[in-house]
Amino acid sequence: MTTKVTIRRLATGVPGLDSILGGGLPEFSLNLISGPPGSGKTTLAHQIMFALATPERPALFFTVLGEPPLKMLRYQQQFSFYDVDKIGDTIRFVNLSDDLATGKFDDVLAHIAKEVEGFHAGLVFVDSFRSVLQEGGRLDNDEISLQQFIQQLGINLTSSKATTFLIGEYLTDAEAPPISAVADGLIKLSQSIQQHTMVRQIQIQKMRGQPTSPGVHSFRITNDGIEVFPSAMIHSETGAVTGAVRSPHSQVRLAMGVPRLDDMLGGGLPTGYSLLVAGPSGSGKTILSTSFLAEGARRGEPGVLVAFEQTPNQSLTPTIDELVRAGKIGLINTRATDLSMDEIMHQMTSVIRDMKATRVVIDSLSGYELSVAPSFRTDFREALFRMVTVLSGIGVTVLMTSELEDRYIDLRFSTYGSAFLTDAIIVQRYIEIDSRLKRVMAVVKVRGSAHSKEIREFEITDAGIVIGDPILDFEAILGGQPTRRPPFKKVD
Repeated sequence: MTTKVTIRRLATGVPGLDSILGGGLPEFSLNLISGPPGSGKTTLAHQIMFALATPERPALFFTVLGEPPLKMLRYQQQFSFYDVDKIGDTIRFVNLSDDLATGKFDDVLAHIAKEVEGFHAGLVFVDSFRSVLQEGGRLDNDEISLQQFIQQLGINLTSSKATTFLIGEYLTDAEAPPISAVADGLIKLSQSIQQHTMVRQIQIQKMRGQPTSPGVHSFRITNDGIEVFPSAMIHSETGAVTGAVRSPHSQVRLAMGVPRLDDMLGGGLPTGYSLLVAGPSGSGKTILSTSFLAEGARRGEPGVLVAFEQTPNQSLTPTIDELVRAGKIGLINTRATDLSMDEIMHQMTSVIRDMKATRVVIDSLSGYELSVAPSFRTDFREALFRMVTVLSGIGVTVLMTSELEDRYIDLRFSTYGSAFLTDAIIVQRYIEIDSRLKRVMAVVKVRGSAHSKEIREFEITDAGIVIGDPILDFEAILGGQPTRRPPFKKVD
């Protein structure tokens, strides 16, 4: 027998929000939704209300001096979550403007209490609560103070077994100290404009009785309403990813789909590994990566192609296009420049899980960076670490391409310092032989595995990549300059 009180958690109906809340909203809690104008406060409140309101748990939405209900509903009807059948019997709108005209908090309390009791409301929303506080109490002969009003409102609504949401345009934490102390939950929305992009973020500053996901999480407002993209939290002690079921690396190796490359890798690429294919423009990175996906599809191993730089027609060879149409390869193709890293990861993991994919290609890291909104690019190296960790945690094998400038005598694997994140590295480059550019490749690293140290010439033909014999003329690799130095000089 336990003496603990069980607090029921309510599903908000907002994708991703329950995850960062710690499983949903505590029933009968008093919550503050704050943020600047246009950040999505009213949309979030309406989305939660339409998801939770039922005949057994009706909702009251109190409006104040902001938008009139009819005007507000006109715009909220554009979202797919809006259900006109709930208006009236299940959801009712009440205007508090007349009560606020008296300047007395007592009148406001009395009206709210009357409506809640008469409607048997299980959900209560007040928009904008800041307007209530500003208009109420403007006279000197108030019967109760601001602090007393907030405390009494919280007691009344909790006693009525109503889950309450107060919405306000609080731009800073210092603007709402009395409410912050009384509220069980503090949900803060923010938005900022970075160059030509709009970045919206949400933070759970407080939620009594349950653990929440720390930090800020990005969200987007679409025709379906708000969608939150929880950040992947990596535990500092274990390195595990929250919500991921880690699949240990096995001894099984995957065929690359390029003859002779499996031998260079020591028998293929170990499952669960991350592989970085680095090289200059036109060196064959995309062809190698699509060959990897096509080989997987041929063996019954679904894959996902994540293309950032090219249009769909440019990203797909006829073979890959056919496999995408057949549902054997999933395609994520975006040229947007306002995505958050969490949103990109959400798209990836959703398609991977839907397709039960085992192979993933990200082409390329430079395009990935350009797709991220400017405010997130300062943390791009950390984002790569999270991405590799998350994808490894769900058990897929990842191939990433990286665009590099060919310096001929310098061997650079990535402009992002990400080489240490990957389990294997293949480098491609150009050399000049007899006044002609030739392509060569080498396997630089395969973690925990013996691999070829040879530098091999390769060609790109109609049949794909054809790897030739090792290059023995090191002077040719160095552009014809006689030297006793090794063919490459590694640059950290």
